[in-house]
Amino acid sequence: MPSSTSPDEEDSLQTCVLKFADLDLKESTLISPSSSLKAELDGNLKKKYSFAKKKAFALLVKTKQVPAPSYEFKGKRWRCCQQLFVDQTSIHRHVATQHAEEVYQQTASVLKQLTAALHASQSLKSTDKNLPKNYLTPSQEVSAWLPDISRFSPDELSSDQSNEDGEVLLYYCYCDLEDPHWVCAWQTALCQHLHLTGKIRIATEGINGTVGGSKVATRLYVEVMLSCPLFKDYLCEEDFKNSKGGAHCFPELRVGVFEEIVPMGISPTQVSYKNPGIHLSPGEFHKEIEKFLSQANQEQGDTILLDCRNFYESKIGRFQGCLAPDIRKFSYFPSYVDKNLDIFRQKRVLMYCTGGIRCERGSAYLRAKGVCKEVFQLKGGIHKYLEEFPDGFYKGKLFVFDERFALAYNSSVVSECSYCGAPWDQYKLCSTPQCRQLVLTCSACQGQGLTACCITCQDKGDKQASGPAQDSFKEECECTARRPRIPQEQPA
Repeated sequence: MPSSTSPDEEDSLQTCVLKFADLDLKESTLISPSSSLKAELDGNLKKKYSFAKKKAFALLVKTKQVPAPSYEFKGKRWRCCQQLFVDQTSIHRHVATQHAEEVYQQTASVLKQLTAALHASQSLKSTDKNLPKNYLTPSQEVSAWLPDISRFSPDELSSDQSNEDGEVLLYYCYCDLEDPHWVCAWQTALCQHLHLTGKIRIATEGINGTVGGSKVATRLYVEVMLSCPLFKDYLCEEDFKNSKGGAHCFPELRVGVFEEIVPMGISPTQVSYKNPGIHLSPGEFHKEIEKFLSQANQEQGDTILLDCRNFYESKIGRFQGCLAPDIRKFSYFPSYVDKNLDIFRQKRVLMYCTGGIRCERGSAYLRAKGVCKEVFQLKGGIHKYLEEFPDGFYKGKLFVFDERFALAYNSSVVSECSYCGAPWDQYKLCSTPQCRQLVLTCSACQGQGLTACCITCQDKGDKQASGPAQDSFKEECECTARRPRIPQEQPA
């Protein structure tokens, strides 16, 4: 069927769309998916619909691609719905039949971004050519904001598992961004330019990123971010937390535009990052915990040390004496606070999380409830605290959201094997493929075949291994069944 766009127009469109080749296609709130999407578009966008749908389909297929082991074959392969596809026809047929709604959703997303990119490109033609060189407008080409890498060899810009010169950067910056889609295109191009992988969330309220690559690449990335007019008045060198790692710590690069840069589930227009708790440096926070732990009766005191991370994070590492909610997602945190307001009434709250970002919105939500005496938060999060106090009041490992699972700063082990109770803090994914739970099972128990998150899930995995493959599988098992979505704490 002939395309509704001319060859010249299609080339122009492709140039724009390709800037968004690594969007996170798993979450998008730009436009609601609809089977009648084309009918709802105006005449101008209808001309681009067919092209946008093709690009959305291709991008969705790309997110399913997984690396093929060198000892198997050199061709591409894809994994989706717990199935492995080794030829393009099969994965295309699967996506077309099983993920039609997602394709519609991403078509809408591509159209939105395409329109913004084309508008920006048109605006560039009328932009004053005499603007200062360091002046940044959303209409500028992303290529103008990529660093010069000609002085570096390809090896210096790449990292692998055996490369000691690799690292992972964690950072966030709350600031008002007028054109998050331009920032998305720029960040995608920048990370590809520097061979970085990872995850970056962009919204009108700022940017939140975790990227991995060689130290040369990550240093260049920091330099670019600190010099960018959009962020240079908000970001400083100390805002970047680094740890040993590299590009291999992430399966791919995902850059996307969202409503929130950390998903708390409440619109930034309702609870803004501009009303957070009082920031405490690692040294100040350390002193506060020291005073808190010296109280004869901590439960009757006026201070609460609150961990606002998920249960599987606090399980393997936490501050002594903390209140660690048994919640699975940060989006449950507001409901947890609502259900346990009496716990926080007339208390001084000391909050902490991995890098500080969840505390920004979490503390703002707690303050908005008007029940606490004061709300404080650890600036830079546990990452920065452990840099200064590796043997301080934080015991155990620091959970991270990449393929390393955790970082060790001290020798303390605060968790145990879920089967035998032996000290153990090394997470693995549940061996039942469809399950998404993390499991703590020691070497001895693994040797006995106990590799699932619980006995119920282990049985499901064994049955599936011996029987025909099932497309559908509920994650519910003992682990989730016994955990209330929003736990209620017992007041002291």
